[in-house]
Amino acid sequence: MNTIPAQEIKRRGIAAVDDLIETGDVHIIKNNQPQYVVLTEVRYRELIEAQDEAYAARVRASLEDLKAGRVRRFASAEELLNALEIEDAA
Repeated sequence: MNTIPAQEIKRRGIAAVDDLIETGDVHIIKNNQPQYVVLTEVRYRELIEAQDEAYAARVRASLEDLKAGRVRRFASAEELLNALEIEDAA
């Protein structure tokens, strides 16, 4: 994991990140904790695309469940919570 203290960026500017970003995402450390991550534009677009693909896959799976009748309907939120508690206990 590439890390850099926030103070180093404050001192050197974005040039402090330039060398590190070539080998991967850069985690910025503030108060001894990772606080931020700097990504290249290409990496950012890859993450957004993967997120969109995962969303579409979840929607497709839900629609398939609906078509196959694997969906239960509940009259109230309380009824749903009771069903979930029963499933957790099983």
